Parts: sequence; structure tokens; C-alpha cells
Amino acid sequence: MINGMRRFSALAIAATVVLAACSASSTPSPAATDTPAAPTAMTSAAPSAAGTVNCVTGSITTAGSTALQPLIQDAATAYDAACSGATVTVTGGGSGTGLSQVDAGSVQIGASDVLANTKLATPDADTLVDHVVCRQGWIVVTNKDVTGVTNLTTQQNIDVWTGVDTNWKQVGGPDLPIVLIFRPQGSGTRATFKKIVLGSATEATGGQVLTEDSNGAVTTAVTTTNGAVSVIGFSYYNDPANKPLLNGLQLDGTDATIANVGSGTYKLAADGNLYTKGAATGLTAAFLDFMMGPQVQGTIIPKDSYGPVAH
Repeated sequence: MINGMRRFSALAIAATVVLAACSASSTPSPAATDTPAAPTAMTSAAPSAAGTVNCVTGSITTAGSTALQPLIQDAATAYDAACSGATVTVTGGGSGTGLSQVDAGSVQIGASDVLANTKLATPDADTLVDHVVCRQGWIVVTNKDVTGVTNLTTQQNIDVWTGVDTNWKQVGGPDLPIVLIFRPQGSGTRATFKKIVLGSATEATGGQVLTEDSNGAVTTAVTTTNGAVSVIGFSYYNDPANKPLLNGLQLDGTDATIANVGSGTYKLAADGNLYTKGAATGLTAAFLDFMMGPQVQGTIIPKDSYGPVAH
């Protein structure tokens, strides 16, 4: 009954952005070839002066959350338009990967949907500095053949994701087996959904279960697998190439919108965290400053279906 039960490879969105020492109107970007500074308390990135871009030469790499990847990529592209002489490479891999790689010093920025101390041991987590750059939301989506289902309550989600309900007709849909598409254990999307919606419930391990390793791969799998359901970031759902192929569900009768995330009425949401090993310096600091500036916070964030940082 499953069409396309094959695994889909992760969409490794690696983008190289060339940037140089210059000044323009927009927002700033991170500094390259950084050596980790002494650890400081967790904090949010500070906004840059309106209308200026602090261009710094060098190269840095970001890795981690695929839910945050579209935003980071677009910010890197915008920085490139204002500067030249630096390289920002944007990759995914999941929140756990981003945190472990920034902790190891193999990347300068680790993107995560969850706090570092949920994925790393205390001594390691304490060396990382959290720069909160946005609010983000996730939505439960199904294949288009799951007709008649527009909303799942928290309890219905628990029943679906723990294997109590195995057919869509049990929640008002067609007579069609439910195919659960999970993210790996290191995924911030999975951890956030489990914390906010599933709570202490034990996820299903048998029956119609698949695992995909990125928001992009999950999106593809849901669109091509009969009866599939999963959870993806707003940015992926609202992409014009994806939205017509998916059914987006309400959660507890509330629409999955950034406005509802901002008001607190839609609960499947969390901060977008960019971690550095100690205090950010050079190109890393400049890029984080750019992320908090007017071009990203005022233009790119709403375009990509994220929410600005609340001050």
C-alpha cells in the first residue's frame, strides 16, 4: 500500500557565499577562520546598526538544523550580495550534528532547534554560547490522499505516533494505513515535536514506520508515500513547490501560522539557536550580527516563514 517506501537521501544544502570587507546597506555577517574564545554565558546575538553591513574576510561553516537551514542559506546569500572576500558554507545534518561539530571545533556555527544541554553532556554544553536568531514553527503534514483530516488534537497525535491508531479512518480519514515518517534520534525537529506534543508517550517502533534524515527528505517522502504523515518546518511547508503536494493539519484546532506562533496560541514552536564555541569573533560575529539586523529580521525571516526574535 505504500508508494515509494524507499529512503530519501538528505538534502544537503551546502552553499558557498563569497563575501569581502565592504560596507553596504542591509545587515552584518560572521567572521571567518575563528579560533574559539573563552566561553561566556548563553546570550542572544546583538542587532547591528540599522543600514550597515559589517563585511569581514575569511571563511566559516555552519552545520546542523535542517529546519533552520533555509533561513541561514538566504541570510548567507544576502550577505554575499553586500560583500565579497569571505566564504560562508551552509550545511545541514540535524541539530545533534550541528552541536557536536561546533563543540568539536569542526564548524564555527552549530544550528539547533533545541538547547545544547539536551544533546551534549554538561561540560561540553557549557562551553557553547547560544545566539537566538528567530522563532520557528513546525506543522504536521500528510500525503494528499489522506482526505477528510484537517486537524489532529494533541491526543490524536499521541495515538497516531505511538501506534494506537494505525488507519486514517480512526481519525476521520479514509480507509488507509497510517505511515509514520520519523526523523533520526539526533533531530531537533523530532525532539521538539516529542517534547511539545507527545510528551512522555513512547513512539511507535513497529508497523508502517520510515525514517528520513532531513526536513527536505521528509517532505519528499510524505508527498510520494501513500498514507504518510510527518512533521516539517513552516519554511518547507510554505515553499510553493511543496505546499500543493501536502495536507497541512491544524494542531488542537489552531492554524499553523507565524502569527499564531507569535501570539502563543500555536504551541509547536521553538527558538532558532545558532551556537558558537565560546564568544563569536571575526566573520562569525559579523554574520551573527547580520542575522539580527534589519534585512534578515525584517525581510528574510517573514519571507521564509520564520518569526523575528522577541525583544
